[in-house]
Amino acid sequence: MSEPERLELLQGTLDLMVLQTLLALGRLHGYGIARRIEQVSGDSILLNQGTIYASLVRLEQRGWISSEWGESDNKRKAKFYSISEDGRNQLASETHNWQRLSDVMAKLFALKGGGPA
Repeated sequence: MSEPERLELLQGTLDLMVLQTLLALGRLHGYGIARRIEQVSGDSILLNQGTIYASLVRLEQRGWISSEWGESDNKRKAKFYSISEDGRNQLASETHNWQRLSDVMAKLFALKGGGPA
């Protein structure tokens, strides 16, 4: 079986993926968030530690997630993240915007050729 082609993330999409992951699964540490996104993408998206933690810092600074220290499954100290009410509101707004954009893109891709070259 061949490896899936890697996807380039558009600006802001990782933050939305993180918010949606936390909404769906609840409190998680950064490594768990990254692995879940990779799993759902069928490994089309691979996230290194720097990428996921930059997103988590950005989201926490905006007040869209909160964090607290806890213990991971392997008994190590880890920072766990949860989506905030502001994060839920932002995700709902962004989800609506993405759906509208997706609808427009679907219409554009459905256009048949034949116009001016």
